[in-house]
Amino acid sequence: MDITKGVKIVDKKMLLYVLGLVPLWLVWRWYRERERVDNKGQKYVYITGCDTGFGNLLAKHLDQLGFRVIAGCYTEKGEDELKKSASDKLTTVHLDVSDSASVSKAADYIKTLVGQKGLWAVVNNAGISVPSGPTDWLTIEDYKLMLSVNLCGVIDVTLSVLPLIKMARGRVVNVASVFGRITPFGGPYCVSKYGVEGFNDSLRLNMKPFGVKVACIEPGFFKTHVTDIVVMENGLKKLWDRLPQEVKDDYGQSFLELSLVQLSQRFRLLTDGDLMKVVGCMEHAISAVHPRLRYSPGWDAKFVWLPLSYMPTRFTDSLFLIGLPKPNCAV
Repeated sequence: MDITKGVKIVDKKMLLYVLGLVPLWLVWRWYRERERVDNKGQKYVYITGCDTGFGNLLAKHLDQLGFRVIAGCYTEKGEDELKKSASDKLTTVHLDVSDSASVSKAADYIKTLVGQKGLWAVVNNAGISVPSGPTDWLTIEDYKLMLSVNLCGVIDVTLSVLPLIKMARGRVVNVASVFGRITPFGGPYCVSKYGVEGFNDSLRLNMKPFGVKVACIEPGFFKTHVTDIVVMENGLKKLWDRLPQEVKDDYGQSFLELSLVQLSQRFRLLTDGDLMKVVGCMEHAISAVHPRLRYSPGWDAKFVWLPLSYMPTRFTDSLFLIGLPKPNCAV
């Protein structure tokens, strides 16, 4: 009995020691991560998807901090509007990440622009979120479309400028998603983001000997064009309209109507309008002397999705199915 009490006392002391070390570790990490790189005016940063959203805000933010920003935009309108709100140091380039010819042309331009200084960082931010819906509503072409932007585009852009990154011993920052860690809905979006996570992890290991740092941004729900409710609802309706009648019969019209209602409710509840939470993580990954390997901006990412990703699969499956509309032919 005395031995049992002694073990319990030791266990309690160990727990107190661990709990006491956590605040010290947090303070040490905060202090270490404050240090920023110097000579920002000599460092070029290449960002994809700068027409709107995170990429647009990051380009402006880094420009204000003094970095030499190369902003990849999909449209001429995006280029023009970004130039109006930035300094003369910011450069724009037309970029379609799903087109290898466009990616190569942009890389050639960047090589000429940076010269022997190399490229300090590339931020793979460009991405799309539609089409999304139940897996049997989709075709392989739907998957190819999203993978070409969200995954192959990330790989293509990275490889096109990786020699310049290695030259500068710089950074690769890949924007994945918390849904590259857990899958609460169907379609190619999560598939593409899981792929980004895998590419990011392998690249991080491969580039370590060259002094290149690789970071992954895993945001939760934020109010951007990727999570635009109208776009998502219209995308779901288009998928429904093209379905064969037998598939529509399997699901029923009520399934579509309830799905649209729940989509609107959940997006309004979960989406965060403060995009600077993500931009701040991107900036830190680029400018900190000691960046983190992963960033999870957003309250939902930290307190909902990431904890769930560590739960047993049967538990998360049951949780995600609660309250979801059921098809007519549900067992």
